[in-house]
Amino acid sequence: MENSKGNLTSGGIPRACELASRIVQRVQLLALFDLDNTLIDRQGALHDWACDFVSARGLPVVAARAITDALDARACPSDFARIKVALGLHDSVDSLWGAYVAGMARRARCQQGVREGLWGMKAGGWAIGIATNGAPDIQHAKLEGAGLAELVDGVCASGEVGTRKPDRAVFEEAARRCGARLEDGGWMVGDNPGIDVEGGRKAGLQTLWISAGRQWPDGVDSPYVTALNALDAVRYLSRRGRSRSTRPSSGHIS
Repeated sequence: MENSKGNLTSGGIPRACELASRIVQRVQLLALFDLDNTLIDRQGALHDWACDFVSARGLPVVAARAITDALDARACPSDFARIKVALGLHDSVDSLWGAYVAGMARRARCQQGVREGLWGMKAGGWAIGIATNGAPDIQHAKLEGAGLAELVDGVCASGEVGTRKPDRAVFEEAARRCGARLEDGGWMVGDNPGIDVEGGRKAGLQTLWISAGRQWPDGVDSPYVTALNALDAVRYLSRRGRSRSTRPSSGHIS
């Protein structure tokens, strides 16, 4: 009950506890992860695939460098139209793209301990989503190849929404597919300062940067938290989930 001033008296304590419990239950444990060079080593897989492709075709060794340079930032079928001409290949663009998708999926790997850590996050109540730039077929294939597809709650590849990160729409759709809303908060974890961290911040998410030993660039607002790699990031979020705290401890994870 309340007294005349509207304050809870001792008789209202159970009601207060009930309200507090509901507030705790509404703390949203949503973690959106970038895929390439965050959860999986895209650059390493690309290098290995290009070398194997060139070797199998009897092409000059330097052709592998030409392929990795062409596909360094992103890859789509139109890139293979140019690669086909440059290397004098007779394959169709569709078959070259299909070989790339299958080859990258076979080589998709995540750091040891990351999958187990993500399963632990799920057991702790986290919703795990993927917000990634790229064509849907290649991104979903890499998730399958890395053994991550079965543990994520929702995936949004930019090709499915017609825009790319840092556009809010990619983060919003990834959250929606996890059964969540950006308005209720969450985290964005990624390796790219502008696309992942700044994009996630503007979408209303707390941000965790995967540094891989790099220095944060000047002139860009710092992330809430910096981790060396995906495993450190997952361990950090697991601890945050256990504490049910919505306020991040900013700085570097040691």
